[in-house]
Amino acid sequence: MAVVLGVDSSTQSTKVEARDADTGAVVGIGRGAHPPTTPPRSEQDPAAWWDALATAVRALDDDVRRDVRAIAVGAQQHGLVVSDGAGNVLRPAKLWNDTESAPQATALRDKLGAETWAEAVGLVPVASFTITKLAWLAEHEPATLAATRRVQLPHDWLTWRLCGEHVTDRGDASGSCWWSAADGTVHHELLALVDPDRDWAPVLPTVLGPTDVAGHVTAEAAAELGIGDGSPIVVGPGTGDNMSAALGLGLGPGDLVVSLGTSGTAYARSERATADASGLVAGFADAAGGFLPLICTLNATKVTDFVGGLIGMDAPALAAAALEAPPGAGGVVVVPYLDGERTPDLPDASAAICGLRSNADHGSLARAAHEGVACGLLEGVDALVDAGVDVDGRLLLVGGGARSAAYRRVVADLAARTVTVPDDDEVVATGAAAQAAAVLAGTSPDEVADRWGLGRGTTVEPDTTVDAAAIRARYRDMATRVAT
Repeated sequence: MAVVLGVDSSTQSTKVEARDADTGAVVGIGRGAHPPTTPPRSEQDPAAWWDALATAVRALDDDVRRDVRAIAVGAQQHGLVVSDGAGNVLRPAKLWNDTESAPQATALRDKLGAETWAEAVGLVPVASFTITKLAWLAEHEPATLAATRRVQLPHDWLTWRLCGEHVTDRGDASGSCWWSAADGTVHHELLALVDPDRDWAPVLPTVLGPTDVAGHVTAEAAAELGIGDGSPIVVGPGTGDNMSAALGLGLGPGDLVVSLGTSGTAYARSERATADASGLVAGFADAAGGFLPLICTLNATKVTDFVGGLIGMDAPALAAAALEAPPGAGGVVVVPYLDGERTPDLPDASAAICGLRSNADHGSLARAAHEGVACGLLEGVDALVDAGVDVDGRLLLVGGGARSAAYRRVVADLAARTVTVPDDDEVVATGAAAQAAAVLAGTSPDEVADRWGLGRGTTVEPDTTVDAAAIRARYRDMATRVAT
């Protein structure tokens, strides 16, 4: 049996899924933790990602590890890893949810204007994107930037550790804010805004196609991970976590995904590139040759965890209380900007609980917390539609929050459409495994997704008696007041 490994290296942990390359059957799962971070400064030593990967892989059975023939990495987008010419990491990686570069994002945006940025690379600079972190480095640690000979995103660095090649893929490259999904090129004039005297070409990774081979696992890396039997192990191009999840869900054009993790995302597979000058919609590429317009919120399940902590309820108890409370939470509204926000772009915002009256109870707060998270993401879905994105296909709910009956109910009711919750929990790792299988077999990820039956799941129908428009309008009003 040929085994493929799919890696999900997130903010919190690394998860590895081992699958039979032919049938897609899961033959092993492993996990390793990452150090916690607390925005606005959110940094991690990349070595911790490698250690977590080794822990996760070594949790697999010996015979599974021996049969590994291909591996691919899906990882958190936008982070910045800088290394010297020998590959030594020069400082901790700034992660996507590090908002210290908000002033640099504003300065970059103001130099050219939002419309110029959107037309060039499909993005408007916000603190999440990698170019703003480079600009922060140029301003605060110029000696580190001067010593930098390699710029990588998290998945790029892990791929390099696996095979020694300085490469990326179109999906993750499209979140850098210097590579365009629409024209497939690096826009050096944008990097010149960070450092006009730098030749950036040799510093940036080569952008691979969806089924290009990145390289082969080195003997050193294979020994550290304990994989293989001496046969070559193919390394796929890898991609960003959202692009990997799209592969793992077998998305078709028009299919919409709402992802509930610590942060939240909403995205759809599209056949055309987007350029949204409002900055709400990121015009990403996907990992299959198309496009993946996306919105991201910094605050999702962390909000319900936080509210649960305030009132002394764990996640299951909070979900149960939310389901017992009436839709609309008796007028209580949670605006979930705990750590600032990315969509809308409010890096300095804070959360608020509005509409409290003396008859409010734990159920009201529980329901309002779930509804606030869902409303924030659905506002993002509206932005996708306003940008011309087709979202009329399936609505899939993924991430840790998708396991919650309360989130399933609230999202279905407020979206007023059928929600599908996929059977596979680890869709990022699944997508990376599917990519590895596609590269190994010389076929497309779509063909692997069809063969493996990816994206199947249970459905939740909306309650048509819920006045979703009124609940969302009340949330929108409160969110506007908080923002101003």
